[in-house]
Amino acid sequence: MKDFQVKVSIRLRPSVLDPAGEAIKSAASKLGVEGVNSLRIGKLIDINLDAVEKEEAIEKIEMLCDRLFANKVIEDYEYFFENIDE
Repeated sequence: MKDFQVKVSIRLRPSVLDPAGEAIKSAASKLGVEGVNSLRIGKLIDINLDAVEKEEAIEKIEMLCDRLFANKVIEDYEYFFENIDE
């Protein structure tokens, strides 16, 4: 078994309104932080998992993203492998 560390980034699709992002953008302006043209909120999930090969790890990550982490109707996801134990 190999140890895989994966970061999964989940964001609302560009066509979906982000009220939380708009609220924070407005609050930043009230704090005096000017120039914030766009702000969107997302999720970052760190996962450490065991798999025989990277392909198996990809299958596991895809299943988790599709079924648990992201609402595919309104969210997109991408993932990155870090520190692959060779």
